[in-house]
Amino acid sequence: MPFTATVLTMFPEAFPGPLGVSLIGTAWREKGLWSLDTVDIRAFSTDTRGFLDDTPAGGGPGAVLKADVVARAVDSLPGPTNPSRGRPLLYMSAKGRPLTQARVKEWAKADGIVVLCGRFEGVDQRVLDARGFEEVSVGDAVLAGGEAAAMVAIEACVRLIPGVLGAADSLSSESFEDGLLEHPQYTRPRTFEGLEIPEVLVSGDHKKVAQWREMQREETTRERRPDLWEAHLAKSQLKGAKPEEK
Repeated sequence: MPFTATVLTMFPEAFPGPLGVSLIGTAWREKGLWSLDTVDIRAFSTDTRGFLDDTPAGGGPGAVLKADVVARAVDSLPGPTNPSRGRPLLYMSAKGRPLTQARVKEWAKADGIVVLCGRFEGVDQRVLDARGFEEVSVGDAVLAGGEAAAMVAIEACVRLIPGVLGAADSLSSESFEDGLLEHPQYTRPRTFEGLEIPEVLVSGDHKKVAQWREMQREETTRERRPDLWEAHLAKSQLKGAKPEEK
């Protein structure tokens, strides 16, 4: 059975979006390496007007998606161990734990993921707790809804499926793979608006290229993500091989 991403959303028409193009889309539509299902939360409202939200308990602006409506949508998923069939249940939320490559790797090992997209002020916390949803944030910013964030989480998982990207080597030196960010990339033309490709990259000396790339990864991480750099230093110290301070 291929990796299956199921999205619970008020706007199924938003999908597949970028998930349907390039290598990710080819792996879905032509190779069958993964599949995408959408579930329209609106279909599970029992209100004659189709409402699926209500005012926040305790007062305040906006509206909250109702627990009973979302629960019916989740429980509609097929499988004898409803609702998740053993798949991680993710709720895209600005107050969730940060999305990381390490977590994506774990999710990608499953048969798929179930992603709940909120709107308005969010989803009633009771259904998140009752169904075992994990709240996930894609960054320190607030979006109008969870659909864009869901696409980020799904693509991050799907690209790790063997055969999706073609060359497995392309995954080995990416950002976060060993706690460091990726090195800069260049290609022809050799000169662009007076800027040259670093000489070492056209030297043909593979050892020097590897050393330059590692140095760039460390320098970039130290400058842009001091949190990752500190963690990298601590991990290296535990191994007894602290990287050279820049």
